[in-house]
Amino acid sequence: MMVMEATVAHRLQFSTWIDSEKVARRPSSSARCSQRLKEQNKLQVLVAAHLPTSRVSNRQRHVALEVSCSYNKFPASTVESGNFQTPFDESLVLKNKAQAIEPYLNGRCIYLVGMMGSGKTTVGKILSQAINYSFIDSDTLVEHEVGGTSVAEIFKLKGEGFFREKETEVLRKLSLMHRLVVSTGGGAVVRPINWKCMKKGISVWLDVPLEALAKRIAAVGTGSRPLLHHESGDAYRKTFMRLTSLFEERGDSYANASAKVSLENIAAKLGYRDVSSLTPTAIVFEVLEQIEVFLKEEDGHAHITF
Repeated sequence: MMVMEATVAHRLQFSTWIDSEKVARRPSSSARCSQRLKEQNKLQVLVAAHLPTSRVSNRQRHVALEVSCSYNKFPASTVESGNFQTPFDESLVLKNKAQAIEPYLNGRCIYLVGMMGSGKTTVGKILSQAINYSFIDSDTLVEHEVGGTSVAEIFKLKGEGFFREKETEVLRKLSLMHRLVVSTGGGAVVRPINWKCMKKGISVWLDVPLEALAKRIAAVGTGSRPLLHHESGDAYRKTFMRLTSLFEERGDSYANASAKVSLENIAAKLGYRDVSSLTPTAIVFEVLEQIEVFLKEEDGHAHITF
């Protein structure tokens, strides 16, 4: 499971209609519109919201919005852009995105794949809530199948081969179900039969830089990571070296996913240098964006309009 700080720094854009009188009456507003537009009852505005990093709850806060106004065919240049403070609910933006996409999923399961520590559990729980699915961790189901024995203990007592067989059994059962977000084990992608199961749904690869993964795992310890636990030496270095080796084995398999979510790309879009600054909500929003791309490509761009 990935532990992330409740921080956020987004730059979102959306178009909406507002009452020009309401803007004029707000004492905190510095958005000024031309006289021609002031004479109209409503203005169409393009809102660019920049949400600075904050440790306070991101469910609702006041943020600075850059506003450009236009009316009918009047260009935005007829309006002076400015800033005003307004409540912003990040969870509402995510929910709106989820509601737009969910009907087109047709109940298909979503499988999250990626390296250990990539955040599949954290992201999966938020995603499942957003689209009104149930969340399942395949490793937890394997543990249940083996009488509650932990994955680390299964590897130690039964071996990796036994675990992989149980993992395939679990994925086969899940492939017969609907409306699930499934967090898979990091090595689930290496067996072609597992892909046969996951192809019945939509698979999403959470691609996290190995350096970030190594820092994250080293910080919490490798005790629950059976493929890392017996390495000796500096925690970060041994973790990074082992992850590099595992990725060389699995990288091509991860690329089989229906959609890829690159945390480096998200960070670049939001102006971050470090992916550790990303919030789970920002990542889930990108997951939905990439699922949308997949659905449109699958549909041949013919019928789906979000």
